Amino acid sequence: MREFLVELITTIPDGTGQDEVDRRRAAEAVRAAELAATGHLARLWRPVGERRSIGVWRAADEEELRAKVLGTLPLWLWMTAAVTPLESHPNDPGSR
Repeated sequence: MREFLVELITTIPDGTGQDEVDRRRAAEAVRAAELAATGHLARLWRPVGERRSIGVWRAADEEELRAKVLGTLPLWLWMTAAVTPLESHPNDPGSR
């Protein structure tokens, strides 16, 4: 699988009830755990004081990432995603 740096920004539509937001957020946590267990979600961070997520995700290609991985997130319809394909760097200390 290839790795991708993904920035996700979630914007809750005006008029959405808190029950709906809470339901989707709970389902999002469950789905993220499932994607981590299958190796699609490698790491996930939230910058301090910000309402966005930055993560390292894995998929065969960007099409699979968007359609079969990110597209399965319960909050996906409310998200904007910036996807950057990654490749190994020869000086990466993690590859040693």
